[in-house]
Amino acid sequence: MKDPGERTLRVFRTKKALDAFMVEEWAVVCGRAVGRKGRFTAALSGGTTPLSFYEKMSAPGRDLPWDRTHIFLTDERCVPFDHPDSNYGMIDANLLRHVPIPPGNIHPVQTSLEPSEAAAGYETEMRAFFGLEDGKVPDFDLIMLGMGEDGHTASLFPGDPALAEKRRLAAAVARSAPEHDRVTMTLPVINRAGTVIFLVEGGNKAAILKTVLDGTGSGLPAGLVQPSQGQTVFLADKDAASLLTCRG
Repeated sequence: MKDPGERTLRVFRTKKALDAFMVEEWAVVCGRAVGRKGRFTAALSGGTTPLSFYEKMSAPGRDLPWDRTHIFLTDERCVPFDHPDSNYGMIDANLLRHVPIPPGNIHPVQTSLEPSEAAAGYETEMRAFFGLEDGKVPDFDLIMLGMGEDGHTASLFPGDPALAEKRRLAAAVARSAPEHDRVTMTLPVINRAGTVIFLVEGGNKAAILKTVLDGTGSGLPAGLVQPSQGQTVFLADKDAASLLTCRG
């Protein structure tokens, strides 16, 4: 177990090796959570980077306590679940429908609602599940994040009002066409997690990863992810880590 607030970096020669490490890390964090409190809560991200990890997790023969696992989403585009851009749709197709997780353990954003209503509904969902009073924040065991070339993470974008949110657990994010409006978990939720893992892949992410890790990007959304009681782990392939002087 890492010390609270610690940030670590692991670099892998291949994405296959990164995915294999992530599978083992999932099992460790999950096992600790179930042993300590009887359940494991994880918030997953969309995008292309975690797709191969989800496929690896869904392979036959993995003995994981899916009946005690609860899956939320870090963020979602406001599109139907069967839309190609749906984060839930991607995660369901590549992971959830292939593992024995009870339907009631899956907590998607209700994208049939208007963005502000969907965000309010997701906050209500989190508060009900975790038994939270107003002003309290859930303590997810694991939150998985990606990182955009502009430093965004989840659907927290540089300069967006959602980035400054202090009280709400979920926020609506307006995006210009052709992008879709979104719903995102807010920084107070992310920074309460026990473990936050960034998956970073590709040379196009090298500059932003360096900026976030060397401290010059502390005002960027990804740089503002600093769990107060947990750990942040950056898992990067060799291309994403190519501008870093220390790769360990």
